[in-house]
Amino acid sequence: MRILSLFAATVVSMGTLAATDTGIVNFANCVTGSKHGKKEQSNFENIRKQMAGLIENTEKELRDLTSKLEDTEFLDSLSPKAEEELKAKYQALNEDLARYQHQFYQVLNHANSQLIQKMIQTIGKASKKIAEEKSLAFIINEEACFYSNPSLNITNNVIAEMDRVYDTELKSKKISDNDDGESVEDQVAELSAFQDAMNFPFSAPVADNAEVAPAE
Repeated sequence: MRILSLFAATVVSMGTLAATDTGIVNFANCVTGSKHGKKEQSNFENIRKQMAGLIENTEKELRDLTSKLEDTEFLDSLSPKAEEELKAKYQALNEDLARYQHQFYQVLNHANSQLIQKMIQTIGKASKKIAEEKSLAFIINEEACFYSNPSLNITNNVIAEMDRVYDTELKSKKISDNDDGESVEDQVAELSAFQDAMNFPFSAPVADNAEVAPAE
């Protein structure tokens, strides 16, 4: 009965909203259809490609080393020290690959979270502007509604406002159209700092020319 009461209260609440001046906005369309949203998506894709590139390059190096380690004639041509160094490099690359693969999803989830937060703020500001212009009491995310009258949809208005702000900031140099956003290193450093503060373990990627520290 309590659940039914809560549901009835929600219906009444939504009915009250319907009686006011309300606008409906499709969040996903604002992200995919606005200049700001497209820019953020491009930055996200850049991070994804960088991480994928790290993994792909490491896998290629591992394949090359595996081929050498399986070539008995090649191994016979090496000194014992050179062979040991080759095996150590193989082990280090295996550890790097496992770390990159683990971090891949962590970094992408972090970047995606940042994208959503930025878009919520941007869409929120644009919605407020449109609400003031149209004297709307509420602007609701379409995903929160079971149904809404198409005449209430102001998504295009919000996107137009987002684009206007984007163009203004672009002209005033507050943003750069050539900015690819944070690099993978920046994302990892930021995520690592957050996880350190929360006492979560996280290992940053090791540069190709860096020495691999022995595991503790």
